[in-house]
Amino acid sequence: MFVRMVTMPLKPGITARYAEVVEKHAIPVLRKQRGFVEQLSLVTNDGKISVGITLWESKKDAEAYERSDFPIVMKALGEVAAGPFEVKVGQVTNSTAHKITPDLVA
Repeated sequence: MFVRMVTMPLKPGITARYAEVVEKHAIPVLRKQRGFVEQLSLVTNDGKISVGITLWESKKDAEAYERSDFPIVMKALGEVAAGPFEVKVGQVTNSTAHKITPDLVA
């Protein structure tokens, strides 16, 4: 399983609006993507940083999303962003929800 992590600074006092934008704009787009598994949104306690984590069946699926609909999602999130976003990618090595253990990682 493959992971994309998007970190973005948020405007002050915008946590609830961020969650709303993710729910209304990002999640519907993600659910239509081939290989999409799960999405998690996190916000630091001070409300300054958001982290969006998406899980994908394969690197190929995540890369296809990156090229196609990711710019649309980031445009929608632009209204809550206080600065540029950063994307990191990797491999899922453990997951209790998806029953991934080190011996299953390729």
